[in-house]
Amino acid sequence: MSLRDTRILVSIDFGTTFSGFAYVHKGDSIRNPDIVTNDIWPDSVGDYKTPTALLYDKAYKEVKNWGTLALEDESDYDYESDELRPRPVELFKLYISDLEEYQKPWLPPQFEYKKAIEDYLTQMQLCIKDTIEKRWPGINFPLQVGLILTIPAEWPHHTTAIMRRCAHKAGLIKTLDSTNLEFTTEPEAAALYCLGVVGEHGLRPGDTFLVADCGGGTIDITTQLLQDNKLSEITERVGDLCGSTFIDKEFLRWLGRRVGFQALEQLKLHNYGQMQHLVQKFFCPLIKFKFNGNPEDFRQVKLNLFKYCDELPQYIKGEHRQNMENVGWSLKLDFTSVKGMFDPVINRILELIESQLDDANERISAMFLVGGFGESPYLLRRVRETFGNRVPNISVPVNSKAAVVRGALVYGLNIDVVRKRVLKWTYGIQVCRDWVAGEDDEDRRTPDGKIFEFRRMVKRRTQVEVNKPFPETCYPVKPNQTSALFKIYYTTKDDAIYCDESGVKLLGTLRILMPDIKDGLNRPIEFSLTFARLEVRATAINKRNGKIYDETSFELDI
Repeated sequence: MSLRDTRILVSIDFGTTFSGFAYVHKGDSIRNPDIVTNDIWPDSVGDYKTPTALLYDKAYKEVKNWGTLALEDESDYDYESDELRPRPVELFKLYISDLEEYQKPWLPPQFEYKKAIEDYLTQMQLCIKDTIEKRWPGINFPLQVGLILTIPAEWPHHTTAIMRRCAHKAGLIKTLDSTNLEFTTEPEAAALYCLGVVGEHGLRPGDTFLVADCGGGTIDITTQLLQDNKLSEITERVGDLCGSTFIDKEFLRWLGRRVGFQALEQLKLHNYGQMQHLVQKFFCPLIKFKFNGNPEDFRQVKLNLFKYCDELPQYIKGEHRQNMENVGWSLKLDFTSVKGMFDPVINRILELIESQLDDANERISAMFLVGGFGESPYLLRRVRETFGNRVPNISVPVNSKAAVVRGALVYGLNIDVVRKRVLKWTYGIQVCRDWVAGEDDEDRRTPDGKIFEFRRMVKRRTQVEVNKPFPETCYPVKPNQTSALFKIYYTTKDDAIYCDESGVKLLGTLRILMPDIKDGLNRPIEFSLTFARLEVRATAINKRNGKIYDETSFELDI
């Protein structure tokens, strides 16, 4: 069974800080599907998303709670002491990214980040299964359920392989190679959601529009060409780790300078939930969500520590404690301080948008800001001030927080809605040829006088049609060779020479059997890469008889 044959479609927006899912019954309403964004969670009703967080037992083996319940001030479990209360596991999605080791978020000692992803997706699976069984009893889950998973635009190629494996272990798909699972990027899904509102903004076929998906952890941007109610990506999508949680971090830095960073570390160690309460119940609703960058609209906000974080004062020592006693344990957040928390993040977003506008090299008719942070009044103000002279229509669509998860279902209902994508990597294979004296490095010569090179098949930034193959004809190296090994590599470089040079990474290996050796070296093999959706597929064909090698295996390097 393929995605087209399933009865129910579910999309999952697995976010850095918040996650959600949507679903639809394909039925007879394919042209006007009744997409439902889930807002019922084990701990709450009315929210489209729940925190991407897990609370484990003391050994970090068994999940005790997830979502909002994992971040509550007090635990429902009777632990021996605050010191032994497990700290919630958060931000684990960032481990898939290319962050340096020192930049990666905290995880328990000897804890594998993939376990957290599997455990979280398992909780999502249970919630999804329960929801579907309530709506449509008798649905065979997961066999009759198609799944669309979204991934950030900028993340490494192995992201899809890792997420596929985690989805399988979480019970979201029956087999690892299940065709019930498809991927789309977060900005592409957001663009597909915006496809439903382009008419409201006067866009016509041939117009281009930019979508900035502004979430808690990542910012992803894409530029799309509208054609016959379908989309073609016209620039290389961009993104960065500069979401709204980085503003939360700036707030905590501001607080740390006043109460002492050591005091904050003690609070984090002994009562992590209360620090979360301070951010989520004070800073976000009273300051971050309302801030619009206009000093005339700003009203100074007072932070009373005993009201919002009564555990913190006991850890404040020395000069910091004296200062806090002098001000009655209250701190005032003025306009300049709050603006300073926002600006580093927003300035980076403006840089990403500007790079997209420059790369498009043509008039952009509209720009849509989506995602939780896309609702920020200050972000919208800055974007309009900066780019209003280049883009005539800059807006935030209705229900923009659910744009990604709903747009992913639009993709799942009609995967042909995306015509073209722009490649983010250069792809090639490792080839073997005769070593040439005076031209090739002596160190790279093999004992039998050969040398291995990177042969480029398609260059980064190439606009490709979905499912278009890129072929390369190869021949056996030896006349009695009975098998072949194709190693596929990818890189951000345009002209890599060797597969072992910096920045060139192994994507996977295709193994084929070629038992018929009667033609010796004259056995041409057409090897091709097909950019089918977001998962690269490799095939090999015997050029002499047209046979597709059926004894092949494509092993991803993860």
